[in-house]
Amino acid sequence: MSIWDSWAGSIHAVATGDRGGRNFIKAVMPLILYVTIALSIVASFWVDRWLALPLFRFTWWGIGLSVLLLALGFAIDGWIIVTFRRASGTPMPFKPPPKLITTGIYAHVRNPMFIAGILIGEGLGFLFGSLSLILIFIPLLTLLGFLYLKAIEERELELRFGKEYLEYKKRVPMFIPKLRRQT
Repeated sequence: MSIWDSWAGSIHAVATGDRGGRNFIKAVMPLILYVTIALSIVASFWVDRWLALPLFRFTWWGIGLSVLLLALGFAIDGWIIVTFRRASGTPMPFKPPPKLITTGIYAHVRNPMFIAGILIGEGLGFLFGSLSLILIFIPLLTLLGFLYLKAIEERELELRFGKEYLEYKKRVPMFIPKLRRQT
């Protein structure tokens, strides 16, 4: 058993385990995520100064692109939250819905939350005028997120949903949405 299988098994155990453990992890995981994002933003300001990168803060195109990216990202996140609430769960792996969600946006792409995160991160980069946030930190967080999805989350979903998830995985792309639904 690889370390990734072990991590996926641990997440699965918490997701299907007692309520107290799920509630604790449910509180800690968003905190870790938001602290990581905040530290990346702060670090990007330091890296911009250290590398003497030009700032483009408050340009009309920077603000326009920022508003567009942030609006798209938050709209996707809102859609995901509503979808999960209707399915009696959350997007977090520690309070998952009892059934695999394959409708709505999930009929077109398996990881819309990941796409929303990239859009929001890049939107913040343009809002703050930070080239290192746009070109270094968001791509690095994207790579780490991709590795997490492939190595851990997909394995945990296979444990939880079995053949149903494997078939869904074959039908629906990971990141680039299919605009036409296939039956």
